[in-house]
Amino acid sequence: MGDIAKGALGGAWTLLVGWILPTALNLAVFHLAVAPSLRGLSAFDRLRYAVAVPTGLAMLTGTLLLGLVANACQNSLYRLLEGYLLWPARAYDAGCRRSRRVKDHLANRLTVLRLERRHREEGALQPEASEQLARLLAQPRIARVAGQDRRRRTAVQRALLQERLGRFPIADDQIAPTRLGNAIRRFEEYGWDRYRLDTQLLWNELTGCVPDQVRRQVDLARASVDFFVALLFGHIVVCALAALALVTDRPDTPLAVSTIAVLAALVPVWYRSAVTATDEWAAAVRALVNTGRKPLADSLGLDLPRTLAAERDMWAMVSRLSRIPYHERAAALDPYRASPPSAPE
Repeated sequence: MGDIAKGALGGAWTLLVGWILPTALNLAVFHLAVAPSLRGLSAFDRLRYAVAVPTGLAMLTGTLLLGLVANACQNSLYRLLEGYLLWPARAYDAGCRRSRRVKDHLANRLTVLRLERRHREEGALQPEASEQLARLLAQPRIARVAGQDRRRRTAVQRALLQERLGRFPIADDQIAPTRLGNAIRRFEEYGWDRYRLDTQLLWNELTGCVPDQVRRQVDLARASVDFFVALLFGHIVVCALAALALVTDRPDTPLAVSTIAVLAALVPVWYRSAVTATDEWAAAVRALVNTGRKPLADSLGLDLPRTLAAERDMWAMVSRLSRIPYHERAAALDPYRASPPSAPE
């Protein structure tokens, strides 16, 4: 019973922090800054009179209902910010091209810093490395920032550059058109890139067999990103309602305009905060994959191979078996099946 209560409270905590709390903040801003100007709007007045309850109870009920609705729509909200939903093809392609340019630029800057450091420490570079450095410095954009990097980039600042580069997927064909899409896609591809384990396909199996602490870390890390995503979309809705308030009979124009300006300025801040918060989420998913492979193999009736190459082959076949209809070639998975337990004598 204690474990059941702990699990229920854990799920409620992530829902509370990720979706209900930011909804409450946005409703408070709406109530204080926008609602007074909407009282002349017939639809708003009818709704206010129909819900004849104290303001505090109405706020609490509205927060819970809207928070639950936002939680139910989270996949669509994330896909919109990641660039997968409602994005025109041209905008999607342009975003992907821009993301590749940014990724290549960061990688080239770090390569220049690394090669120049090796040159200082060793006195000379191998011909291939020297040619690569010269080729990079021949690019005007790289040459311009390279001088700034030499003067200003400390070890910590170089680590921050590496952190920014780490928010992109390894494979270029996995690049997304937005920063949040790339930051999430990098750990979605982690299991496949390292072990050929498709974590998106086998997510329920993987999370169902790992220790509770590991699964809890993933949930808590995602709750931080959920918080900023919910806050961001809530600000957009409040901005739209504040713009609607400007066309009512008696609007508080200075307050409505100030609300729109402040919330519009905060939207990119929350978006950037969501991107940064994915770092902890990525670390939790990485731990989930690294520590969950063995329990997952055991739960599927498989023996984890001794070599990494054989393990990658095994997970590729498991992922393929889960993704496509059965084919006779799936029998290649038989050598990895665990031996049945021997009957007691």
